[in-house]
Amino acid sequence: MEQPRFRFVCAPSALASEHAEWARVLTEEGELALMCSEGLQEVERVAHELDQLAVVVVRSERTRELQEQTVMGYAAAMPLVWVSDDFSESARAWARERGPMTLLSECDGPLDDGERRRIERFLAIIARQSE
Repeated sequence: MEQPRFRFVCAPSALASEHAEWARVLTEEGELALMCSEGLQEVERVAHELDQLAVVVVRSERTRELQEQTVMGYAAAMPLVWVSDDFSESARAWARERGPMTLLSECDGPLDDGERRRIERFLAIIARQSE
């Protein structure tokens, strides 16, 4: 992969083992960054399941607000898929201001089939726009 088309931020638990192939395909065009709130073992689990020698980890912050600011800063000008169990109103406002470049996905645990399809549709739109 030369330059990633998007960034994908989530906790390791969002990428359940049975969907490793789906996540592996994502990493072909995008950059996966894992939140480390679930511990290094879970980050390592995902790295092994995706057959990645190295993975990006979003640094931990003292507060939820600072954690959201860190993810927003990491997104920079790139399209972003952000999976979290909850988003503050300021994170939602930030996403609205970015318009179609951001997809917020509320999920506590593995992404279900419907949410994975929603993410796929978003990424297909991003791919068409970058052609």
